Amino acid sequence: MDTTLQDPLVGQLLDGRYRIDARIAVGGMATVYRAMDTRLDRVLALKVMHPALATDAAFVERFIREAKSVARLAHPNVVGVFDQGAQGAYVYLAMEYVAGCTLRDVLRERGALQPRAALDILEPVLAALGAAHRAGFVHRDMKPENVLIGDDGRVKVADFGLVRAVGTATDTTGSLLGTVSYLAPEQIEQGTADTRSDVYACGVVLYEMLTGGKPHSGDTAAQVIYQHLNQDVPAPSGAVPGLAAGLDELVAAATARDPEVRPSDAVALLAVSREIRAGLTEEQLDAMPPQAVAETHDAAEDRTSVIPRVIPAGQGTTHHTSRLEMPQASLPEPGLGRRVPFALRGRRGVLAAVVAVLLVLGAGAGVWYINSGQFTRVPSLLGKTQSAAEERLSEEGLDLKGVERAYSDTVRRGTVISSDPGSGERIRGNDAVKLVVSRGPETVKVPDVEGLALADARRELKKWGLAPGMVTREFSEEIDRGKVIRTDPRTGTERHTDSAVALVVSKGSPVDVPDVSGLSVDDATAALDEVGLKAQVLPERVNSAHAQGEIARQTPGSGAEAAEGDTVELTVSKGPRMLQVPDVTGKDVDEARSTLEEAGFEVKVDRPFLSFSDTVGSQSVEGGEKAAEGSTITIRTKAL
Repeated sequence: MDTTLQDPLVGQLLDGRYRIDARIAVGGMATVYRAMDTRLDRVLALKVMHPALATDAAFVERFIREAKSVARLAHPNVVGVFDQGAQGAYVYLAMEYVAGCTLRDVLRERGALQPRAALDILEPVLAALGAAHRAGFVHRDMKPENVLIGDDGRVKVADFGLVRAVGTATDTTGSLLGTVSYLAPEQIEQGTADTRSDVYACGVVLYEMLTGGKPHSGDTAAQVIYQHLNQDVPAPSGAVPGLAAGLDELVAAATARDPEVRPSDAVALLAVSREIRAGLTEEQLDAMPPQAVAETHDAAEDRTSVIPRVIPAGQGTTHHTSRLEMPQASLPEPGLGRRVPFALRGRRGVLAAVVAVLLVLGAGAGVWYINSGQFTRVPSLLGKTQSAAEERLSEEGLDLKGVERAYSDTVRRGTVISSDPGSGERIRGNDAVKLVVSRGPETVKVPDVEGLALADARRELKKWGLAPGMVTREFSEEIDRGKVIRTDPRTGTERHTDSAVALVVSKGSPVDVPDVSGLSVDDATAALDEVGLKAQVLPERVNSAHAQGEIARQTPGSGAEAAEGDTVELTVSKGPRMLQVPDVTGKDVDEARSTLEEAGFEVKVDRPFLSFSDTVGSQSVEGGEKAAEGSTITIRTKAL
């Protein structure tokens, strides 16, 4: 049965623009639909937050704020965010629609993948995460469900910065267990996540692609958590015999339990991945894992056709090259040769002498070529930047075998320390050279960037060989808005080069949000402007106790702290609802009070002088008439 028929949003026009055609997926936080943008006539994905979560103003504010951050990424491997809005209880994101499947679908249908396919998926994922990391935020929930593989072969990462623990709204027995499988130890122990947490998750995803299974398993989330904290991720070659050692090294580097040992961010892990890939042979890249599931259906209907497919048994093997058998030259039978005329014999002797000379010269040239001609010497590369060294090798017709990085206290970061073979050594003209490039000193002290603008602080960190990490913001009375308050770790702390340094940036002095409820829009705007805040009037109107046209509610609320220049959202009142007043005359006072309060009114009891009766004799608004919701109805007891 098609469950989308039971979804009340399917077939509706949301926000007067997005026609919802079908439900794609349901998660713990939101439902994703395929929709049509009727204004621009394009298909897109609409992510609608569950109405139960939309009542949490702080959660909605974070959802919107982080969506805006992701929209600024504009990376080809990140699912794009086009629009954000709300209609009533429905808060939504309009995103790029990727026709295809998720990596989870691929693993479910294909089991383990060949190393080439796994790396073909991993590298664009790392490129997307790298762009996010360098922009100052992390994904926090990297897993196969969030990797989309389009029908055109593109790999994209979804749900950047939007998925977090949602308390009781999250399925703690199903979806949470799946997410726990990719959490780094520090996320479990400390509840914190940085770029290295995403690196850990990518290592687990790579393990799963190579082996077809998760590194840690259990019947409960607690069992999986215990293994993450106390056991290293096993080498994938343990499950896939014969897997290249370089792939074991790549998984081990990404999933080190100590975050300090991991690559600092996805950009660094991508560099390691490419370096290891360059050292693998074609046979190692195309090795077939025993856990792979053979495809038997029509390839034209295969949603995962972008992945190199498994060849079913009995269908032969593929060959990258074919060998042609050349026919043998036919030789004349002995004794059947023609006589050579005498006039030609002398000429033939001269030709023989010339040929002999040429053979001697050719032999000499051959000896020279064997001993010297096919060799060249490695040019001097020491002290050159990596790009300059690669260019120099290309000029000499030499290939790059790979790049190794090593610490050096004397050679500037990013420049060549040595090569293999070394400078001046003889090497065949079509051979390759391996470069060793400096990572700078093994440890550096975190520089003092307090008071610097964010961009300047990032440049200073990079200059010292450190990676700018996550950016958080907080109020400060001393540091101007937009400038760095402190770093984590603190100034002067020694760190390995390439380690991430988090930055805390000032939001400026806090501003107390004034209470503007009950004011007109103009008066509310003026009151907010007076303290340096901006007003944004929402199009939605609501019933409230305030008169029509007055402010019914505000976000953030009165007394909250905000930064100068922040926006306060204002919702305008449609006026109170008019409700029918029940007739309570003749009833007991307590019963009358309960009846009126349940109908939506406040109650005041008036007892005449020397009246000891508990029976209602009259009421200020007669039964059957209408009064504003929340208004006060006075009931008067009978006199003696």
